[in-house]
Amino acid sequence: MLFLATVINYLDRQALSILAPELRDRFHMTNVDYSRILFAFLLAYLIMQGVSGRLMDKLGTRRGFSLTIAWWSTAAMLHALATSARSFAVCRFLLGMGEAGNWPGGVKVVSEWFPARERAFAIGLFNSGSTLGAVIAPPLVVGIVALWGWQAAFLMTGAIGFAWLVLWVTTVRPPRHPPEDVPPAPATQRRWLDLLRYREVWALVGGRLLSDPVWWFYVFWLPEYLRRARHFTLAEIGYFAWIPFLTAGIGCIAGGMASGWLIRRGWRVLPARKIVMAVSALAMLAGIPAVFAAAAWAALAWISTVTLFYSVWSANILTLPADLFPQHEVASVSGLSGAGAAFGGMCFNLLVGAIVDRFSYVPVFLLAGVMPLAAAAFIIAGIRERPMKRLPA
Repeated sequence: MLFLATVINYLDRQALSILAPELRDRFHMTNVDYSRILFAFLLAYLIMQGVSGRLMDKLGTRRGFSLTIAWWSTAAMLHALATSARSFAVCRFLLGMGEAGNWPGGVKVVSEWFPARERAFAIGLFNSGSTLGAVIAPPLVVGIVALWGWQAAFLMTGAIGFAWLVLWVTTVRPPRHPPEDVPPAPATQRRWLDLLRYREVWALVGGRLLSDPVWWFYVFWLPEYLRRARHFTLAEIGYFAWIPFLTAGIGCIAGGMASGWLIRRGWRVLPARKIVMAVSALAMLAGIPAVFAAAAWAALAWISTVTLFYSVWSANILTLPADLFPQHEVASVSGLSGAGAAFGGMCFNLLVGAIVDRFSYVPVFLLAGVMPLAAAAFIIAGIRERPMKRLPA
């Protein structure tokens, strides 16, 4: 169910990106206009990551997920009524408010069901739904547009969430017993803002602030890059833009399996996560040769390498809140790190629009290549032990 929710999340999110070349021409939007629409989505994402994480901890994942997917599915359908950059920005803001709850809630569900050796694989599996959503979005959205027009693409993809909601409400119940290695609840309950006193929380915030914008760059700007820099038609975008997200799906599973394999062979949990993430950060330098490749197929191959290893990275960094904090705080910590991710993505996307309008995509690819290395430094330096060890009795 988490996997399917994440598929729907990215299908709704990607619909605008796939249609951006056509909608920009139709409504006369510049790169800066488009970046502001993305800014609106990420601003809402920033606000609601922390809030939705706390709501998941308070309401529980069953009710929390019901609320978030109903909200974002409605917001996705409202895009069909947009007629300008401003109205698209409003719809995107509403979409971001709802979609922000998917990952804090998903990580909390995994912490409720799985022990440490299985968590990264479970999170990688449900997170791979984002890549499947991104894989099927280009051909599906382009096909719907060809048959019924661009408004139908938003209406039909948005409506899928309500079918998921019926299944969720009628079939999913929380487990009766938590995994044996879930960190115990502290004797004194901490306030939400008290979490910010922990170095590990700031390491997670910094790590995602610098790494998630790389993913969002490819999610939001890849169709635009292929259209403007590689001269793809909308049909060619539908044929080829899914490829980097297919490799990302492989990375989600491989990332979870890699650290889980190390843990089963005697590695401690945190070193196992760190080594997999460090290798992934180095591999994401592949984005730099992508922008200089002469052939479009070579550029797509390099980009696909980046998305593969980003997903390996993502499966592990999304697991760390469940490794580090007690179950009743997992969604809150995940939400705070997601707020850092949204802030980084928000700033980076505004920067992308300005740089591309004034220069080209080259500086953007260079930045996206080196940012994961800085993110890895945050994680390696900032996370050294479980903060539960430092809690007062």
